[in-house]
Amino acid sequence: MAQLSDTDTSEETPVVDELRDEIVAKLRSDIGDAVIDVHQIPGVDLWVRVSADAWRAAGEALRAQGFDYFCFLSAMDWMPSPFGTGENDPTDEVEEDPSASEVRQGYAGGDTRFQMLARVTDLRRHVSITLKADVPEAADGSMSIDSWITVYAGANWHERETHEMFGINFAGHPDLRNMYLPGDFEGYPLRKDFPLLARLVKPWPGIVDVEPMPASDGDEGDDS
Repeated sequence: MAQLSDTDTSEETPVVDELRDEIVAKLRSDIGDAVIDVHQIPGVDLWVRVSADAWRAAGEALRAQGFDYFCFLSAMDWMPSPFGTGENDPTDEVEEDPSASEVRQGYAGGDTRFQMLARVTDLRRHVSITLKADVPEAADGSMSIDSWITVYAGANWHERETHEMFGINFAGHPDLRNMYLPGDFEGYPLRKDFPLLARLVKPWPGIVDVEPMPASDGDEGDDS
C-alpha cells in the first residue's frame, strides 16, 4: 500500500455556487459598478453591498430577478457603544481595549458608521440575499436614502421604524411619522451613542412611577 510522504499535499476543490454566482452577475449587469463588494458562503448565504445612490435600483433589479418576498429592512450603527457592552456595569471601571473603538462593518465591508440592510427571498429558487448600502452623513448630520416602498410595499413600516430609531430619512416615503415614540421625543434610541442611562433622569415614554402602597391603620405599630 502506497504511503503518503510529508511532501504530498491534497488540494481542496473550491466550492462553486452557480446559483448565487448567477444572481450577482445579473445584478452587476443591471447596476454596474454600483455593486461595491460581495461576500458569499457557497450553498449557504449571500451579502452584497451597493452604493447608496443605487439602493432603489438594486431593489428593483432583485425584484425583477424573482426576489418577490420581502423579509426585512433596517439600519445598523457599527460604532462601538461609548457606554460599553450590555453586560458591563456602567459604574465599574473598564480597562480600555484599543480594538473596542474600531468600526467593523461585517460581511461585504463598508465605509460609513451607518448602513442600510435589507433581505429579500426568491421563493421559487429557495435563495435569499442581504443587500447593504453605506449611508453617509451630511455636514449637518442628516442622512437620507431612497425609499423602497414603490418596490416592496412591505418596506413601509420598516422604513418608518428605521427613521424613528436611527434618524435616517427615506426619500419618497409619504409618511415617516413616529410609530412608537412621541413626536417630540429627542434622539434616536438605536444609535450606539444614545444614552440609555438617561432614563434615570428623564423617564422614557411608557415608564410608570410605581409608588409604595400606603400602609393601613392596622399595620402601624403592629409588631406581631
